[in-house]
Amino acid sequence: MPSTPFLNKNLLLLIACQGLFLTNNVTFIAINGLVGLGLTPIAWMATLPVMGYVVGSALSTSLVSKAQSRFGRRRSFQLGLIVAVLSSLVCAYAAWTQNFWLLSTGTLVAGFYSANAQLYRFAATELTADVHKEKAVSWVLAGGILGAIVGPNLATWTKNILSAPFVGAYLALTLVGLMGIVMMQFIDFPTEEAAREGAQSQRDIKEIISQPIFIVSAICAALGYGIMNLLMAATPLAMEVCGHPFSSTALVLEFHVISMFAPGFFTGSLIKRFGKVKIMLTGLVLNALCVAIALNGEDLSHFLGALICLGVGWNFLFTGATTMAMSTYRPEEKNKAQAAINFFVFSTMALTSFGSGALVTTQGWSLLNAWSLVLLVIIGLSLLYLVFKLKFKD
Repeated sequence: MPSTPFLNKNLLLLIACQGLFLTNNVTFIAINGLVGLGLTPIAWMATLPVMGYVVGSALSTSLVSKAQSRFGRRRSFQLGLIVAVLSSLVCAYAAWTQNFWLLSTGTLVAGFYSANAQLYRFAATELTADVHKEKAVSWVLAGGILGAIVGPNLATWTKNILSAPFVGAYLALTLVGLMGIVMMQFIDFPTEEAAREGAQSQRDIKEIISQPIFIVSAICAALGYGIMNLLMAATPLAMEVCGHPFSSTALVLEFHVISMFAPGFFTGSLIKRFGKVKIMLTGLVLNALCVAIALNGEDLSHFLGALICLGVGWNFLFTGATTMAMSTYRPEEKNKAQAAINFFVFSTMALTSFGSGALVTTQGWSLLNAWSLVLLVIIGLSLLYLVFKLKFKD
């Protein structure tokens, strides 16, 4: 669509939907571990509700791919938002009745919404000209700033409005989901006739994911998200152990998520100017700086500085990996290829969500950060392989 301007009604509405998604996501991250800690007698199981969210996302990737193929972008996205509303109600009831396993089930179901919404960044490229695809991805990700501001504050404002802690936050998320359903109705996604006509020429998924560039993209996207999730999911628990009030935790999460998505307004332009690999390497360095700050102390300033570096580092790695992966599949293969990428991301997030709770409650915040260095080394080796073995220049 060469005549489509970069910013248009459809793209702006999708950016807003991304903001609502991150409001849901950040609120879940901020409160699920704490609610879980209050409901389970076994401390290391506290982040099981957080893990349930990403396990549900991983399990839903195939269902979402089929829904996207059958119903198209808009209807599939709206189906995800309906699930978001219903799962928020289940979580509210679980918190009200003090039912840990129902809470975990509710977050597991909510994963279907997450698996849908993680495709917003890919759908963004269909709403503007091809020349703007890097900017479209990064600007939709930038919509998460809304979640960065609203999510932690929503958790704080609604924490005690009812007798059971955080029930009000879950109820508020039902309204967020309803807003998303309405907004999505006004987005006009392009028809997918070309994709359906090319269905017979699609390659097998094994052939797509076995491409070296796809593998490196998947490693960087999955482990970059994994490191971010490992440290972010553990932050509320670590700060509580260190004696910081929830208001400080909310502040740290707010600045962290702002740092995750605010760079989106210029990451796409940076990728166009300097190339994907250089931006991803910069993200790797920022992640290493996060660990260095976290290992240097447990004051509020250390948590804040570390999580800000972690956020910007994630943005550079994830945006670069997303745009790199888009060069490895054809338009008619997008549903299966994008589902595969998200499956790797969610599977890694599931492991790190559970691991964060187990490690931070048994071995401490410092050792948790030290373990994340292993994942950073793997990302670094993958990027070096891309540059020196595959001679990737972009």
